[in-house]
Amino acid sequence: MLPAGSVLVAPAECLAYGYDNSRRQAMPEAVALVETEQQVIDIIRLCYSNNIALTARGRGTGTTGATVPTHGGIVMSFERMNKILQVDTDNRVMVVQPGVTNQQVQQAAAQHGFFWAPDPTSAAYCTVGGNLAYNSAGPRAVKYGSCRENTLGLRAVTGEGNVIKCGVYTTKGVVGYDLTRLIIGSEGTLAIITEATLKLLPKPETKRTFMALYNSMDAAARAVSNIMAQAVTPCALEFMDENAINMVREYAQTSSGTQLPQQATALLMIEIDGSRAHLDAEVNSVDNAARVPGHIATQHAVTQQEVDALWQTRKALSPCLRKIAPKKINEDVVVPVSRMADLINGLNQLSTQYKIPIVNFGHAGNGNIHVNLLVNPDDAQAMHNAELCLEAVFDLVISLNGTLSGEHGVGIEKRDFIYKELSANEIKIMHAIKQQFDPHNILNADKTLPLLSSQ
Repeated sequence: MLPAGSVLVAPAECLAYGYDNSRRQAMPEAVALVETEQQVIDIIRLCYSNNIALTARGRGTGTTGATVPTHGGIVMSFERMNKILQVDTDNRVMVVQPGVTNQQVQQAAAQHGFFWAPDPTSAAYCTVGGNLAYNSAGPRAVKYGSCRENTLGLRAVTGEGNVIKCGVYTTKGVVGYDLTRLIIGSEGTLAIITEATLKLLPKPETKRTFMALYNSMDAAARAVSNIMAQAVTPCALEFMDENAINMVREYAQTSSGTQLPQQATALLMIEIDGSRAHLDAEVNSVDNAARVPGHIATQHAVTQQEVDALWQTRKALSPCLRKIAPKKINEDVVVPVSRMADLINGLNQLSTQYKIPIVNFGHAGNGNIHVNLLVNPDDAQAMHNAELCLEAVFDLVISLNGTLSGEHGVGIEKRDFIYKELSANEIKIMHAIKQQFDPHNILNADKTLPLLSSQ
């Protein structure tokens, strides 16, 4: 079915396709490097006829184990199916294959004065197919939405090997059920995406960046609610808690030159984009909304160097986290913005109770907080405490009317906790939908949904 060099079976060659950024590992029996939709169809039909497990894969940047081939079988890699098929500026549309990277899409759109809204941190490496599978977003989602809001249509292949066309080429369309939004975020369990019609947006004329510092988490949370209640929506509204600030304070001062006062226990990174004619007034509006009781200072960046210095404070977190803890359990929970302070305060209590350091940061504008439990994998007691703490974290999130994942997906890592958020009724319906798309359960089996036997 595939040309020479497009099928890997040697263990040394297959090894790299057996893990993702979750650090979980499983060996596939073969890797298929597909280039066309017909090859995808042929391989799915082969797997359907012979009950062979099939796992679709972009670049493996996900953190939940969704692309780990836990049942062996075939990994279908889209690294060679990476063409931009059409850029239609008149209709603000780009049509792409799933293996193209997010960065390639952004660069191609920028040549025509446009951008695609989803901007995950791994944009230079992650693929559009992976973005769609996880409904990935990034900082810009607070203003521009996630993949679901910025994808008009799809071509995909079901678990029987049948091609389906979902969605439209236009910005309006209500014919039939919305299969596009159903497949986006389904982590390759329903159908394999072979083509995506992306909605492009005009690049704003200019952008301004500033940092606001607070003496408490409660003050920062009030500022977020204030900001999100007024007419101007930031294109980024990022948050760091006291533990995150303490972790990077020394690094940031030596690396970026940005000084973080000792009394600062919460930080907001804010970006506003728009037209030059109106941006000053919009920045002033957001700046004023951010100055709630407990506000310490605001630092506005004027030059690009100052912008980079402010963002370096945020970007310093990941290397610091890797240095301090050999393993971090990274969750991306979401709560209503008005409950962010309750979440962070509750996480601090859990940190003390279970003796697990917890560092929190993320996308404050939509309440999407990355919760990092720092543990030593060689310490059995610490790992046991972390497991108990993680379940308590999820219970806390649900009690605050939140959800267990905002953009990282479910995969294996969160699969067995989903019953905390969804009832048996919803899970039963979702399994029935899975059966309709994938009757032999070959597509990324046992991911995303709790196993029926475990309920």
